[in-house]
Amino acid sequence: MDLIERRKRALGPSYRLFYGNPVHLVRGEGVWLWDAEGRKYLDCYNNVASVGHCHPDVVAALASQAATLNTHTRYLHVNVIELSEKIASKMPGDLSVCIFVCTGTEANDLATRIARTITGHAGMIVSEYSYHGNSTLVHTLSTAESDERPDWLSLFEAPCRYRPAFKGDDLLDGYVGSVRDAIGSLKRKGQEPAAIMIDSIFDCPGTIEAPQGYFQQVYKTVRDAGGLVIADEVQAGYCRTGNHWWGFEHDSAVPDIVTLGKPMGAGHPLAAVVTTPDIAARFAAKFDYFNTFGGNPVSAAVGKAVIDVIDNESLLENVTRLGAYTKAGLQKLQNKYDIIGDVRGRGLFLGIDLVKDRASRTPDADTALKMINLMKDEGVLISKHGRYENVLKIRPPIVFSKDNADQLLSALDACFSRL
Repeated sequence: MDLIERRKRALGPSYRLFYGNPVHLVRGEGVWLWDAEGRKYLDCYNNVASVGHCHPDVVAALASQAATLNTHTRYLHVNVIELSEKIASKMPGDLSVCIFVCTGTEANDLATRIARTITGHAGMIVSEYSYHGNSTLVHTLSTAESDERPDWLSLFEAPCRYRPAFKGDDLLDGYVGSVRDAIGSLKRKGQEPAAIMIDSIFDCPGTIEAPQGYFQQVYKTVRDAGGLVIADEVQAGYCRTGNHWWGFEHDSAVPDIVTLGKPMGAGHPLAAVVTTPDIAARFAAKFDYFNTFGGNPVSAAVGKAVIDVIDNESLLENVTRLGAYTKAGLQKLQNKYDIIGDVRGRGLFLGIDLVKDRASRTPDADTALKMINLMKDEGVLISKHGRYENVLKIRPPIVFSKDNADQLLSALDACFSRL
């Protein structure tokens, strides 16, 4: 029996594999992955291995602490305190208290619970075609996956400028108005807003750059209605979008709660909720919180090592520089191939919107699927996403180099020429 059949029997049909001919990966290092036959692939997709696959400093931190002690946060241990202090040093405003969990799903679940406790309201606001995780609660907040629309949930349009949801010249006002409408919808159903949960790169809707001023106005709109702001930085955080550590900083906006995940552990399961001392104290007045594995000494050692690697290797600057270089290269391909309707994104989180024709901007999901398979055959791993499944998703480890970018651009050029 081959490996795919064994997998189906062992794991069931809910699991999915990438690519028409799946890749059997056995090793990773930096931006590279190797399959069982020894073929080498440039990884332009996996933001989980944020500072590169198997970074030696991260591996050493994990191995050393695992060989020494691993318990939980009901005992004193310096690692978890130092990790919280390191994260707080990167945060703006009064965001300085960390509650550690294992996954972005857990972080978003806890953030929702905190917001509901603080405000006394149940209403939640998320974007159309959002993804925030897979617990029962957070699955409902993930409108790309769930069709449940309880009375406490209301949706707004992600601020896409390429396929605007509103007519007129002032798209900013239209998209902020969509959030106001979502609040009004809650109120008509007898609900009040506890929070908006918002991904500052709008990953699942298709890598969307909000207009300048958008987050400031949205945050104010929600707060004026009595709600809190939860910035889901699982995708946009940890320098991913360049220039700043956090995606929301592009608009000089400061949320009430920040959720972190995948990149924190560079492959190790580690996530966090970050909030203010006031919100943390008000939540603690009603509830204790404990997570058996969240913030354990091994996870905390890994989390500290990841931040140190980012600082020591100047990876924020690398993302800013290489993101601009890669995006410029993609825009040159856009000028060459009419199938590329739009190139967007920030830093090393970029999207290529494929269209059947530029005039109508009709999404081309079939070609997006074909492209990711062609790229795999070229030795470069990317993916696709978006509301119409037509956006090529480029999100490599942040140790990406100019040579890596050139290889990506050359492979894209070769694959587009074969369509």
